[in-house]
Amino acid sequence: MTFKAPVKDMLFAMEHLAQLDQIAQLPGFEEANLETAQAVLEECARLNEEVIAPLNWEGDKHPSWWQDGQVFTTPGFADAFRQYAEGGWQGLQHPTEFGGQGLPKTIGAACGEILNAANLSFALCPLLTDGAIEALLTAGSEAQKATYIPPMIEGRWTGTMNLTEPQAGSDLSLVRTRAEPQPDGTYKIFGTKIYITYGEHDMAENIVHLVLARVQGAPEGVKGISLFIVPKFLVNPDGSLGARNDVHCVSIEHKLGIKASPTCVLQYGDHGGAVGYLVGEENRGLEYMFIMMNAARYAVGVQGIAVSERAYQKAVQYARDRIQSRPVDGSVAGAAPIIHHPDVRRMLMTMRALTEGCRAMAAVAAAAYDAAHHHPDESTRRQNQVFYEFMVPLVKGYSTEISHEVTSLGVQVHGGMGFVEETGAAQYYRDAKILTIYEGTTAIQANDLVGRKTARDGGATALAIAAQVQATEAELAASDTEAARAVQARLQAARLAYEEVVRFIVAQAKADPVAAYAGSVPYLMLAGNLMAGWQMARALLAAQRELAAGRDEAFMRAKIATARFYADHILTRCSGWRDSIVGGHASIAEMALDAF
Repeated sequence: MTFKAPVKDMLFAMEHLAQLDQIAQLPGFEEANLETAQAVLEECARLNEEVIAPLNWEGDKHPSWWQDGQVFTTPGFADAFRQYAEGGWQGLQHPTEFGGQGLPKTIGAACGEILNAANLSFALCPLLTDGAIEALLTAGSEAQKATYIPPMIEGRWTGTMNLTEPQAGSDLSLVRTRAEPQPDGTYKIFGTKIYITYGEHDMAENIVHLVLARVQGAPEGVKGISLFIVPKFLVNPDGSLGARNDVHCVSIEHKLGIKASPTCVLQYGDHGGAVGYLVGEENRGLEYMFIMMNAARYAVGVQGIAVSERAYQKAVQYARDRIQSRPVDGSVAGAAPIIHHPDVRRMLMTMRALTEGCRAMAAVAAAAYDAAHHHPDESTRRQNQVFYEFMVPLVKGYSTEISHEVTSLGVQVHGGMGFVEETGAAQYYRDAKILTIYEGTTAIQANDLVGRKTARDGGATALAIAAQVQATEAELAASDTEAARAVQARLQAARLAYEEVVRFIVAQAKADPVAAYAGSVPYLMLAGNLMAGWQMARALLAAQRELAAGRDEAFMRAKIATARFYADHILTRCSGWRDSIVGGHASIAEMALDAF
């Protein structure tokens, strides 16, 4: 089955939910209107449908491999990456002064979804490069920006982030890679980093590693970590490549999914020390790395939406083609395509509604990011930044958790054929699992949501967003349709459950932190569900307006039906999460540890 980018749904979300017309009024984004978005997305779709998507299954069957310190990617990847780079896609949302196109995140994120849906393993290389560019734009010196950013935007070089070590996973206070200052202002880097995505490969001339390490004498814990640029090849003053640096790939991992993406173990300093260049100030490395991590966390959420879309498309095609059994209502005389069966339609609608809900949520978050960085009014920038920061753990956590549900349903729609690798449905299921783990597990996103995003301001941000949801409820109530009134009732019930949980967490965060954090993941799921459901409710209202104007009847009716399904079958999960958080926290900690 061929992949078809969901351009029409993306443009609908941009126009009616993210309000792209308002983004196009921001300084620097004057050309980023709907016509521009459509042209960019259609060209992006063409490249991904024709060049990158066909390599997805090939990458699963013929993964990257390691030999004598070198990593060789799946045949076809290097040529596809060259075409990707030559098209200017790496610089889509980066500044024009460094060779980028300066488009808003709202458009860039949609292109990111298309790329990840086409080929998740391939897309990881541009994703990490984007993060490296973001970190250097924020914390790099002018010389560092001039040296490293243009070649990454051009696609001649790529970027990585090096955090994890064998003894230091999510707890970065345990980082032991060391940096020794040199008389010339550089540092010698010594240590081992693991799980480094595209830490070595054959698709670019150079790799710019951003590495967390401790300078000798630095404080213990996270306050003593610094950030360094450690290029695979040293860079001469004229920008040409010099000597090979002392950083080498000593192995790659054999993984459940994303097999074509090389996950490397990198060794620094086996031959005298890798040359590193300090980014910003000593001991502020984690602060800088979080810039890269936040960009990557949003992008991983988009990966969840992307793999869900790919699994949904494949499941629909199979359900149309697979003939099995007579429909229960007798609408077909004999055996019929399984899409006629009620439970298959329930599964397909669940896949579709979850995917479209998360796409809408991500689009609205991207628009807030654009306003936070480009709006001329400081107060508006601040409000949008707070909203965006609240949404990041939801886009990352909820969108990736639902991707596991959606891809699992995709296998189920295929039945026994889904369990057979040749159909390709199982690849999406395997690939999706990593998304709930890397760039901070779902529990880490949930802890961030509880501690930094909810308890810290006494629930003010969380409840302010609930007030916006309530305003949409009023619009639904005023609508003269049965679908809008039904969605309003479901949305209100979900919003009230969310508010009750927010108040519970605020009350317990200090008084009984175990109670507050025991329900952190269910809270994330409830909040993500509500935010996606809120956007689907807004989508329903927009689709009704478009329908009344006589525009694209088939698409608008499908959007209304999907929003109604989301409300009836997915928003209704919120009350269960509310009950487990508020009333069930004690049972999580009741059992003695030695009884496990």
